[in-house]
Amino acid sequence: MSMLEVKDVYKTYVTGNIKYQALSGVSLSVEKGEFTSIMGKSGSGKSTFMNILGCLDKMDSGNYILNGQNVTNLSDNELAYIRNKEIGFVFQSFNLLPRMSILENVELPMIYGGINSKIRRKKAMDALEKVGLANWIKHKPNEISGGQKQRVAIARAIVNNPNVIMADEPTGNLDSVVTAEILKIFQQLNEEGSTIIMVTHEPEVAQYTKKIVRFSDGKIVSDSMVLNRKIIHKD
Repeated sequence: MSMLEVKDVYKTYVTGNIKYQALSGVSLSVEKGEFTSIMGKSGSGKSTFMNILGCLDKMDSGNYILNGQNVTNLSDNELAYIRNKEIGFVFQSFNLLPRMSILENVELPMIYGGINSKIRRKKAMDALEKVGLANWIKHKPNEISGGQKQRVAIARAIVNNPNVIMADEPTGNLDSVVTAEILKIFQQLNEEGSTIIMVTHEPEVAQYTKKIVRFSDGKIVSDSMVLNRKIIHKD
C-alpha cells in the first residue's frame, strides 16, 4: 500500500523576468515501510521535490496523496497540521534551538500539538532512549557533537510517531564513522516499520537504503531497488 503518491507534479520559480522549471511532470509512489533515497546533482529538482513531499512548498500543478489523504489543495494551516502529525523531519543543519536542552528540543513538536507536559516528557525520553541519548537530556546543543545533534534531530522527528520520516542530507556534515552510526539508526527505524525518504548526494550513503530515485533536470530518470544493499547490523 502506498504511503505517498504524487502524479504529474510541476513547479516553476520566477525571479524577475527569469523562470526556472524545477520540476517537470514528476510522478512517484512510495510504499509503506520503504527506505528510499533521492539523488541528483545540484539543481536537479530533488530538494524542491522533497519540500513538496514534506508539505513545505506547494506545487503549481499535479496531485499528492499522503497516507490516503489528498493534500494537494490544503490551506497553509492544514498543511502545518499534516507536517506535525504525519511527517518527521531531519535536516543536514540539525535545526536545534540553542537555548533549549536536548529534552526540550525533542518535546517541541508535541508542544505545537498541544500534548500535556507529562506525556511529552515520557515520549521525548523514549525517543532519546531509542537514539542512545537518554543520559544527555540536560545538555544544550552546543555541548554535544555533530553526530549527537543529529541523533537529537532524529529523536525529535520520531517523537510524534509520524507515518513518514523525511531526511534532507542527514549525513552531509558528518564524518564516515558517525555517518554509519546515523544510517544504522535509520535502518533500525525502517526495520521497525518506519517509511523513510532521504535526500543524499553520496552514492555510498544511498546504498544503505532499499530504493534509489534519481533526478535530472527536474525529472525522475531512474527508480530502482538497491542491489547488494549495505546493512549495518545491531550490536
